[in-house]
Amino acid sequence: MPGQRNLRVLGVDPGTKTFDIAVVEGNEVRAEKSIPTEEIAKDPNVLINAIESFEVDYVVGPSGYGVPLTMGNEVIDPRRFAVEVLLLSTEEDIKRGVEAGEVGIWVYDALAKTVEHLIRKLGNKTLFLPGIIHLPTVPWYRRINKVDLGTVDKLAASFVAIYTYSQKEGLSYDKVNAIVAELGFGYNAAIAVNGGKIVDGIGGTVASIGTLTAGALDLEVVAHENSWERWDVFHGGIFYYAKVYDMQELINAYQKSEEPYASLFLAFIEGVAKDVMRARISTPKADIVLLTGRHSKYDLVVKLLKEYLKDLNIEPAGLLKGAVISKEASQGYAAIGEGLMGGFFNDLVKHMQIDKACGTVTDYIIHERANKFKERVLRLYLETVKNPILCR
Repeated sequence: MPGQRNLRVLGVDPGTKTFDIAVVEGNEVRAEKSIPTEEIAKDPNVLINAIESFEVDYVVGPSGYGVPLTMGNEVIDPRRFAVEVLLLSTEEDIKRGVEAGEVGIWVYDALAKTVEHLIRKLGNKTLFLPGIIHLPTVPWYRRINKVDLGTVDKLAASFVAIYTYSQKEGLSYDKVNAIVAELGFGYNAAIAVNGGKIVDGIGGTVASIGTLTAGALDLEVVAHENSWERWDVFHGGIFYYAKVYDMQELINAYQKSEEPYASLFLAFIEGVAKDVMRARISTPKADIVLLTGRHSKYDLVVKLLKEYLKDLNIEPAGLLKGAVISKEASQGYAAIGEGLMGGFFNDLVKHMQIDKACGTVTDYIIHERANKFKERVLRLYLETVKNPILCR
């Protein structure tokens, strides 16, 4: 059912390959733009100027790992909020990463500058969203020792998938049982949806190997390396090993049985299938996998997933009406913001309890080695936001 207010809301998805902008009004995308991430990394004003070129009521800013719903005018220190809360980084991380030429950190720097600009210029006309770990619909025990159950873009893509699937099948939201598999340029994720609510998530840095990220690392690897950099989360994936940064090239090599590329491609596919099956434990009624993300558009990827997951239907998640070039996540950013502000998507926002998100991404860490990290994130959240929303 539609909400009460007619709003025009812009969402920004900070993707590894492109930053996508979508403007949502009602249940339709009215405008969209896709900008190569490398351009924005070199000059954040490219993104800022693009955002300012649209006339909208609200802007949903790139939200990184997420926070409970936070309006721009609630942020006390925009720069620290962006770098240390949304990105779980430090100024030293950003400085050294930029100097080292790490594109991922360039993106962090650009994102932080954009968030700071939006807060200072728009105030209560900009907002920031939670990640999946903040949702009360995820049982606490599934969050133990996790930070990444799915970052904000994964929540956003899942939001669109739930909406479009319910519309396509003529289902009420509480009848939607599915697994949303996001196959992004750098990271994968598998999100468990039960009764139209997210109940679990396997985020990109704890999922199986991705194209850029190593995914979940054996703790023996961690224990035997004394120093890790913030940007190491962007490394260790199949692209780095292959020294090939285009999925189509790996697909071509797989079809010709060229090694090691064929095996690397299979590692990627099997990893996605395994993560889907892990997520299915949390939503046993699910009989469908809804695919989102850049790498889900390849026919061979879909074909092989169907072979691995024979007892599940595999199909692409739908896009909002009017969308052509923007990815699901940017549409979801805008749609969630529109719903939180009382618009068309308000019913789905409330059904998924996104408006009741609380706490920080480190609340459920119990490993004693991470106590300082946990305490630091909580302190930073309390210091940078006027009205922090903690879980009871």
